Amino acid sequence: TIYDEDEVLLALAEQLGTFTPLVGGPEYVHCLLPPLESLATVEETVVRDKAVESLRTIAAEHSSQDLENHFVPLVKRLSQGDWFTSRTSACGLFSVVYPRVNANLKAELRLNFQKLCEDDTPMVRRAASGKLGEFAKCMELEFVKSDLVKLFNNLASDEQDSVRLLAVEGCSSIASILPDEDKLTLLMPTVRAAAQDKSWRVRYMVADKFTELQNAV
Repeated sequence: TIYDEDEVLLALAEQLGTFTPLVGGPEYVHCLLPPLESLATVEETVVRDKAVESLRTIAAEHSSQDLENHFVPLVKRLSQGDWFTSRTSACGLFSVVYPRVNANLKAELRLNFQKLCEDDTPMVRRAASGKLGEFAKCMELEFVKSDLVKLFNNLASDEQDSVRLLAVEGCSSIASILPDEDKLTLLMPTVRAAAQDKSWRVRYMVADKFTELQNAV
């Protein structure tokens, strides 16, 4: 039908992010989650990205309680979806919910993100790799050191160069959080390896981010 046209879905995904006043304000903003969840799973990348962008926008308009009751279950469903499209979309939502939920849900979110970083589908690992630095910035230092650095090192040595280069891109964000002694032991070996990577694209990313890495490390 006409409503399945990508241009229509794209416009819908964009406009739903501005609909909070139209559904009765922040108290009812969770009503917008089901249609955006559907749009975050479609095949067309630009529609999915716009749906995720709108979800990130309206996340801020949820109370902490509504985030825990409505938004976190959405993130879990997307991250455990059968199709890679939903799992790639999930990667962009962790950082907007993590800081505002309770400790038990934080532990579940970290586990879900870890599974996405280890996903069998390269597109999902690539999406997770691209959001690694963003997630690190809102995570507690102890878990950055115990969980996230290990994920970073694994992604930075992934078989797909598109995954490795995005891990390098997020390295400066992770480094900016760690104490100096941890940077040397936990990150520098991986950065040195990336600088000598067999893929020119990974080496290019190291060169492109060199000043940021230098300042952070």
